[in-house]
Amino acid sequence: MNHFDVAAGILCDSSGRVLIAERLGDGPFHGMWEFPGGKIGADETAPEALLRELAEELGIEVTVCAPFMNLRHEYDDRTVAIEFFIVSAWNSEPVGREGQALRWVKRDQLSSVALLPADEPVIAALRQSH
Repeated sequence: MNHFDVAAGILCDSSGRVLIAERLGDGPFHGMWEFPGGKIGADETAPEALLRELAEELGIEVTVCAPFMNLRHEYDDRTVAIEFFIVSAWNSEPVGREGQALRWVKRDQLSSVALLPADEPVIAALRQSH
């Protein structure tokens, strides 16, 4: 089974909303929503991967981020270990540089969005941390 290490950013704005991105591609989760981020390279730490991925995907430069939670999720064909970070400050307005849609969602409305299964535990943790 494939194993992936991933870094994901939870961008929080001043009104308590978080940014989610539409999942592109032709995989089984096409059209669902996720916290932006991506695979951690062999020569990268999770924070380094996060900064690189958010620059590539959203065109932003992260200036403040902090570890939030780590989790493992087993899909049918892969295992994903995700390190989530709260991103509280950045330069530039986030844009979907890869053609993906972006949405700002209030924390208490995240459960009504079709997020990836691996992101589900984050919703409860975000509610408790607010």
